[in-house]
Amino acid sequence: MSPPPVLLHHTDSLPFDHSFATLPPAFFTRLMPAPLPSPYLVAASASAANLIGLDPAEFGTAKFVDSFSGNRLPAGAMPIAAVYSGHQFGIWAGQLGDGRAILLGEVPAHGVGHPGTTELQLKGAGPTPYSRMGDGRAVLRSSIREFLCSEAMAGLGIPTSGVLCVTGSDLRVMRETPETAAVVTRMAPTFLRFGSFEHWFYSGQMEALRTLADYVVDRFYPELRDAKNPYHALLVEVTRRTAHLMAQWQSVGFMHGVMNTDNMSILGITIDYGPFGFMDAFDPHHICNHSDHHGRYAYDTQPDVAYWNCAALGRTLLPLIGGEDETRAALDVFGPAFAAKRDELLRAKLGLQTSAPDDGALFDAMFALMHANRVDFTLFFRRLGELQIENPAGDNPVRDLVIDRAAFDTWAVRYRSRLRQEGSTDGPRRRAMHAVNPQYVLRNYLAQVAIEKAQQKDFSEIERLLTVLMTPFDEHPGSEHYASPPPDWGARVAVSCSS
Repeated sequence: MSPPPVLLHHTDSLPFDHSFATLPPAFFTRLMPAPLPSPYLVAASASAANLIGLDPAEFGTAKFVDSFSGNRLPAGAMPIAAVYSGHQFGIWAGQLGDGRAILLGEVPAHGVGHPGTTELQLKGAGPTPYSRMGDGRAVLRSSIREFLCSEAMAGLGIPTSGVLCVTGSDLRVMRETPETAAVVTRMAPTFLRFGSFEHWFYSGQMEALRTLADYVVDRFYPELRDAKNPYHALLVEVTRRTAHLMAQWQSVGFMHGVMNTDNMSILGITIDYGPFGFMDAFDPHHICNHSDHHGRYAYDTQPDVAYWNCAALGRTLLPLIGGEDETRAALDVFGPAFAAKRDELLRAKLGLQTSAPDDGALFDAMFALMHANRVDFTLFFRRLGELQIENPAGDNPVRDLVIDRAAFDTWAVRYRSRLRQEGSTDGPRRRAMHAVNPQYVLRNYLAQVAIEKAQQKDFSEIERLLTVLMTPFDEHPGSEHYASPPPDWGARVAVSCSS
């Protein structure tokens, strides 16, 4: 028997609830979004709409655009801005909070998502008490990047927040230069972050800290409630999920760019897309954020920074956990969890079905080869799937990515030996590798092309990019140019914290 069809909602019939608003008033401020002058639809996600049972036919209506620009509230929405604090670039920044994000509430999510609901949040909907002299607005440039990257990460199978839509306006806001404003409707089971806990710990409000921890356990980790020490179990699980997320980011060459504790999800999902980047020419020390002058959030430092952030979370939970040894033991989960997930993903990327003692050396030699030759990260793994065990003459698609062909040949001998060791066959291995090595990622230059067209109110490139990013492992005949390395100008595209 087929499942019953999901009832499609209209914008005003979304069944909003607001569990976070049941917490004490100190956790948030109730406020209304600031209207966005003459808004228009830039992009919307049918998959995000399907998640909440919203009829995509609503996208073209003025009610939809106004509701998700902050000009009117969907029926049942209860807008609030949450308070939190955090460490930014390793330095305690004190109170932060939703400076330009307004949470409308949560609605049921169908089929995916934990705990079966997703929050809807307007980013760029005007100032809040936490704006710190900011205007509370987002700009079109960064809003498009967040929309596209949320869809791209979902397509890659990496845990992430989502975006329902982006609306734009001719309203001018000042960043490094004047830009036009936009509002992003973000979606996630929760936007609570490590900094949400830090806020109460560093202000000495331990009962509020316990209230927040109990809310998170009861709502998002109910299986931990019966643990001997639920707060210890919470830290273990968040640490494990964060370690796995770092391995997943690195497996596709992704860099977040601003891994502050206020940008780390308590669910271990990717949130707060700002100056992110996907690796082009492989450099383990690559810094994707032009504002990160000391390279704190470079590609190869992400696991260490993630552990540092987990330790910062552990420090806040220590009063609830009750002992330093127990807290340290929870954090000790990170290293083994990251290493195991990283090796699992690398074996899959190389088409290996078994584990062997020398795999680490094989991986290290591969990355050294890629680094020395500035090999395109995405194309290397994709084309490696075409390698044939008994036909080195067919290596040219991947071999041609490497300047030092002899060095590639030396590594390929080791790789072929490893494949023979486990009885690998070309056809099944190729299919398995293509299922985990994407053809398409959101390269900065591709996003920039879409942004520049959108600034002229041509949104067609966003739609074309979305097609390949949502199914990045497919070939997409006619769209092969989206898999190309950046042109000279594209390699110089810089992204920063300004948005």
